[in-house]
Amino acid sequence: MKITFLGHACILIETKDKTVLIDPFITGNPLAKHIKIDDLKPDYILITHAHEDHILDVETIAKNSGALLVANHEIINYYAAKGFKGHSMNIGGSFKFDFGRIFCTTAVHSSSFPDGTYGGLACGFILETSHHRVYIAGDTALTHDMRIIPKVFGRLDLAILPIGDNFTMGINAAAVAAGFLLCDHILGYHYDTFDAIKLDKEKAMKRFEQMEKDLYLLPIGDCLKI
Repeated sequence: MKITFLGHACILIETKDKTVLIDPFITGNPLAKHIKIDDLKPDYILITHAHEDHILDVETIAKNSGALLVANHEIINYYAAKGFKGHSMNIGGSFKFDFGRIFCTTAVHSSSFPDGTYGGLACGFILETSHHRVYIAGDTALTHDMRIIPKVFGRLDLAILPIGDNFTMGINAAAVAAGFLLCDHILGYHYDTFDAIKLDKEKAMKRFEQMEKDLYLLPIGDCLKI
């Protein structure tokens, strides 16, 4: 499995034969100017919640690729009214797609579209293929629900956690979350895009080293293979 960081909270996951894009916010991110959205042809677009910094490029990429949208009921209904195809889920549910299974998990965060439309409950996702299991936390606070994940779903190969603070978990909370998840490999995201979420990378690396966990802070466009 190949995982590419496209800036902010946008992740591209390539499985054996399918491509999954999560929370596309690229054209509005000056740090991601070198990423060309016309080159992105995902099979699926997963949306954790409706804030603009997670959905800005959904429509353009979906039109270009014909991707199936996967999100909560409110988000899918919003895009269905615009002619986009989607699969709605809700927290606690799962569904088997042609590349594997997606589980919808709790995220503690608000959710509304830029036009003020209610975006339903924010969520995270677990992607499970025949060989890998990856947790994408979405925008969230630290929550005891994270303790349940390894008990219910088993060992995670990677946890993708917000780490920029202010709107989501910060360094210390993300480190505690990694402990709750019993996961040794963490990809940090949702940092540096705005002044309020600038990350002290040296401090973050040291904190996770203290936990004896690997923290990956990828340059935009770089990838990680698991």
